Amino acid sequence: MVEQDILSLLRQTKDKALAHYSKFHVASVLKTRDGQLITGFNIENSSYGLTICAERVAIFKALSEGHNDFVEVYVMCDGDEPCSPCGACRQILYEYAPDATIIMVTEAGKSRSMHIRDLLPHGFNDKSLHM
Repeated sequence: MVEQDILSLLRQTKDKALAHYSKFHVASVLKTRDGQLITGFNIENSSYGLTICAERVAIFKALSEGHNDFVEVYVMCDGDEPCSPCGACRQILYEYAPDATIIMVTEAGKSRSMHIRDLLPHGFNDKSLHM
């Protein structure tokens, strides 16, 4: 079960999403080992390839602020079923949050949890370069 404060933070963050084109609002909250919470929301652009997902906004924001030890990554999107990160986000999370549990949650609190390695089996990272 997802803590009420994290659910509330996800809802507030999702409301800020800049989803002018898709109307699909997504929020992410990263939890660091020391309990810090870093938020992100999807930001769309008329040049769709320049759109960035909530998970990548949160991870890049966290990294730029000096955080690098993530234990949980929460994702909330519009809809009645939990949604999982896209392939690009999975790759970024695999590299920068390799030990994190991904918790996909709806506004109603329905959730599903998976480890990033289960979402991206045989993922690519710097260790793959030295095999």
